[in-house]
Amino acid sequence: MSSNLGLVFSEFNLRMDRSPVQKLYEFEDFRFDAEHLMLYRRSESIPLAPKAAETLLVFIERRGQILSKEELIEQIWPDAFVEESNLFLYLSVLRKTLGKQKDGTPYLETLRRRGYRFNGSVQLVSDNNRQEPHSTQFQVINPIDSFRSPLADSRSVNGFPTNTSDERLADLAVNSPKSRRDWPLRRSSFAAIGVIALVAALALSYTYFFSRRSIHSIAVMAFANESGDPKLEYLSEGMTGNLIESLLKVPDLEVKALSTVVRYKGANSDARRIGQELNVEAVLFGHLIEAGEDLTLRVELVDSRNGNNLWRRTYQKKVSGLVVLQSELARDLVLKLSVPITDKTREKLAKRDTENSDANRLYLSGVIHHRKLTEQDIKKAIDLFWQAIQKDPEYAKAYAAIASAHRSFTMCCDGHPSEFMKAKVAAQKAVQLDDELAEGHSALAASIYSYDWNWAEAEKEFLRALELDPNSSMSHFLYGDFLGRMQRRQEAAVEVERARELEPLSPFFNAFAAAMDPEKAVEQIQFAISLDPNFYFSHSMAAFIYGGKKMYAEAIEEARLAKALSPDQTWSDVILSSIFVNAGRPEESRAILDQLLLRSESTFVPPYHIAAVYNDVGDKERALDWLEKAYDIRDPGMPFLKTSNWKNVENDPRFQDILRRVGFLVGSK
Repeated sequence: MSSNLGLVFSEFNLRMDRSPVQKLYEFEDFRFDAEHLMLYRRSESIPLAPKAAETLLVFIERRGQILSKEELIEQIWPDAFVEESNLFLYLSVLRKTLGKQKDGTPYLETLRRRGYRFNGSVQLVSDNNRQEPHSTQFQVINPIDSFRSPLADSRSVNGFPTNTSDERLADLAVNSPKSRRDWPLRRSSFAAIGVIALVAALALSYTYFFSRRSIHSIAVMAFANESGDPKLEYLSEGMTGNLIESLLKVPDLEVKALSTVVRYKGANSDARRIGQELNVEAVLFGHLIEAGEDLTLRVELVDSRNGNNLWRRTYQKKVSGLVVLQSELARDLVLKLSVPITDKTREKLAKRDTENSDANRLYLSGVIHHRKLTEQDIKKAIDLFWQAIQKDPEYAKAYAAIASAHRSFTMCCDGHPSEFMKAKVAAQKAVQLDDELAEGHSALAASIYSYDWNWAEAEKEFLRALELDPNSSMSHFLYGDFLGRMQRRQEAAVEVERARELEPLSPFFNAFAAAMDPEKAVEQIQFAISLDPNFYFSHSMAAFIYGGKKMYAEAIEEARLAKALSPDQTWSDVILSSIFVNAGRPEESRAILDQLLLRSESTFVPPYHIAAVYNDVGDKERALDWLEKAYDIRDPGMPFLKTSNWKNVENDPRFQDILRRVGFLVGSK
């Protein structure tokens, strides 16, 4: 420990060196030497602990302004983890030392729930002038005579006050005896004070250097939008998601996904409770305000184990500085978490997807729309992503987002398979612009798998995406879905479970994982539904699971609810058709088929879906006819051929030929 302390005190001595610029401030009977952090009253020095003097300097230089405790802490301890009690200690010392002005008002005023203000009328009497501006000679008392130990005259360890010792030293100094006859007693007092101060400093040094440890798990709460405009909600949520994505690049840091923390939005900021529920060591809170062209972001990092504040900072930028703000925040936060990072990780954190703030805002808005997975919102997202690219034609991440959105539109809203061709082109552009963008490789893999049916090339891209970003939940899910269609079930289960681990409160991942675990399927799908009762996909999967367990009444109810929640998709119709057949109600399956055929006359219905219902009702020839149509337009449902129930046609030569052409049989392609 001694070697560490040596380094500490050396650092403090260096920090005490100041520039040759001298500033002397006068207010009534007081004079404050800003260079040496010395306070005088009527030519007699008044000893102050260094941090108390620094606190006074902040007030003097910002006299008349109301300063919040957060601003004061940030000014006085810019690079340290401190509690509010440290500030309150020095405020108490200053109140006792300064007292009141001649008109009876206090120099240091407390404004309830707002902060503190220095009310003295201050004059700058010397600036960059080493000569005494007044004829009055100051009587500068040495530290020993002013009852300040050498330790008290230097900065305390890392800026922490030594409990209440600084206040006690200040009180002793003000009431110090003038006679030398008490010298033996005073010398004993000095020794006792020195011992107490040294012990306190050693204890604080030990606490700081040995109890301070890296934060290895964190939850970033959705930033509160305090702008008063609900339309800016996308910005606060988008910035939260962006920060989480950045932190996920740090290998030894566990970061809770946005889908996990979003449920706490608007709730009381109880870091201890959140930390206990999410099993994280720290919680970050943020408050965002946009006023005209100005952006203000206040963040606070809290230790969830004891509720102590670890770090506060206020970022103030122009709207045009949004990209810089996000980059600085990620960098500063990782530094404060004290997580060891490699140069490669540091490069990833410093990398900016775009330098254009307008493009970034459009992208963030598009992401929020895309997550809703409705036809209207996905189309809106695609439009916003394209607008972002118009602002920055080399915005690789926006191209990857376009690819992902086209895929979602096809799979979730019965979009035409040509959407996948658009997805592939956009994904290829993303990879061309940035070969190290995981989202680009993942989107490209999904297009190759669903549209090209090139299994080997798709897997290569999936593995590249996961190599670049092992914490991408979507990449793990998509790869798991792919492995399932390749009938590599155990590998598929591992990947899907990893996606669920990364986003344990995601309705989508929980619903999909439930279908892969027959023993816990019912319990898990009910949990998925509880996370978002209005998410149609969970109800579709519930219908599939209940149907497999012959819980037909529950299955029918869930399938109908899924259809009601998302009328534009027909996956739930296919599931319901199968349930009716297995429940001995084939006439109702036939009614679903009639509805799909009628719908197909006016809007696109995936031919794979119609083929599946023909298969349910036992019409083999028409089932195969519609599969041929699905093959011709490269219907993304075709990769499901090996894992769906095609028992009525599986031995037919036409079906076997389709399997071969899709790439499921040896010697195909």
